[in-house]
Amino acid sequence: MTLTLFPIRLLFAACMMLLAWPLALVASLGSAEREPEQPLASWRKVVDVLLRAIMRTMWFAGGFHRVAVKGQQALPSEAAILTLAPHSSYFDAIPVTMTMSSIVMKAESRDIPIWGTLIKYIRPVFVSRSDQDSRRKTVEEIKRRAQSGGKWPQIMIFPEGTCTNRTCLITFKPGAFIPGVPVQPVVLRYPNRLDTITWTWQGPGALKILWLTLCQFHNQVEIEFLPVYSPSEEERKDPALYASNVRRVMAEALGVSVTDYTFEDCQLALAEGQLRLPEDTCLLEFARLVRGLGLKPEKLDRALDRHAERAGAKPGGRVTLPEFAAQLGVPVSEALEDLFSLFDEGGGGEIDLREYVVALSVVCRPSQTLDTVRLAFQMYGSQDGSIDQGALSCILRTALGVAELSVAELFRAIDQEETGKITFADFERFAETYPDFAEEYLYPDQTRFQSGTQTPPALTANGFCTDFSPENSGIGPDPLCKKLD
Repeated sequence: MTLTLFPIRLLFAACMMLLAWPLALVASLGSAEREPEQPLASWRKVVDVLLRAIMRTMWFAGGFHRVAVKGQQALPSEAAILTLAPHSSYFDAIPVTMTMSSIVMKAESRDIPIWGTLIKYIRPVFVSRSDQDSRRKTVEEIKRRAQSGGKWPQIMIFPEGTCTNRTCLITFKPGAFIPGVPVQPVVLRYPNRLDTITWTWQGPGALKILWLTLCQFHNQVEIEFLPVYSPSEEERKDPALYASNVRRVMAEALGVSVTDYTFEDCQLALAEGQLRLPEDTCLLEFARLVRGLGLKPEKLDRALDRHAERAGAKPGGRVTLPEFAAQLGVPVSEALEDLFSLFDEGGGGEIDLREYVVALSVVCRPSQTLDTVRLAFQMYGSQDGSIDQGALSCILRTALGVAELSVAELFRAIDQEETGKITFADFERFAETYPDFAEEYLYPDQTRFQSGTQTPPALTANGFCTDFSPENSGIGPDPLCKKLD
């Protein structure tokens, strides 16, 4: 197929895109911010029909001979937002081209030759990564369009925010639900004998997925439009609740489970730093509790140095629950008590604030191991910046989110002069010489989740931590296990 079918399909798909380009170019002239004319001009209706036909022909040539559609797509006035899940591939663009709905995508895409012109035709909501205020502007634009009474095209959003392997639905981001308007859930299925579609964190890359799919003689996709979901008054006030309830409806239609993992949890769990998280880490639980308090890691990242300075100034770094609340700038609540309990080892009502800062640094910068260790040395170090074996044990236990960890052998390897003290320069020098020091010195006999090379034990429902399984992940009155447990 690589020598015969693949080049023909690739050439035909390229020709279809080139054929669609001039039509999209003419139809997308003018300001993208201008409200679409109502009703559409006759020539625009013709262009829309032609582009849909060209795109459908392109997918047909790529092997998607039949696209099964179930249910009925709602009108823009009935549901301004379409929520699609699961998101597992760039082939999820098929329903976008069939409906010509707007999408949310990065601003850099508009500059891609040919493809950028086709994208601009559907009047997307562009997100700029260089603009720190982009997230707020994006939500405001979605809200403006959603409340226009059907004047704008429907917005098609993948609320998971990342590609998964379709075995469950991860936490939905609230952007599609903040406007508080009715949404229409749309579920996708790829019932193919061989899965050449899935494009996730691990496995085949984008080009290999394209090659494998075009080499399949026949590919299937099912698109099911579920009934429009109208939010209750409580859901309008709480977008997270609204998102969770819509996710539950979509999971039932798909026959899959849900999990409270998020896009950020994937980044944390699969980070390729030198201290890769073991399967029994509680840092995923820590990250969930931080989110539950409304504390955004991207904002906390900028405050890490300030937190570290205050933690280092505290004698022993110990703080009580009210002091902890004041440090975080949040009121004392059940969620804060749960977070506090993760670090209250003896149940004495005090925690070491330095441990919180180390854990937060890992969550905010999962791949930057040395940055976290440098910050920890600043807090735990004496006047000359050195720490002893006990401090190193505390730092690494917190950075890995585990209760027990033997660092004696690692400390001896770093402390070659046997002074009983090491500096960050010593640690950095050792880490550069032995980049795999964690596997060799910290948990050489422990089963770890490493970039998908090993299968996690069956008892860990989600592959990382039993406490973070779908059955136990909800924030509720049940007391959390202390770290020593």
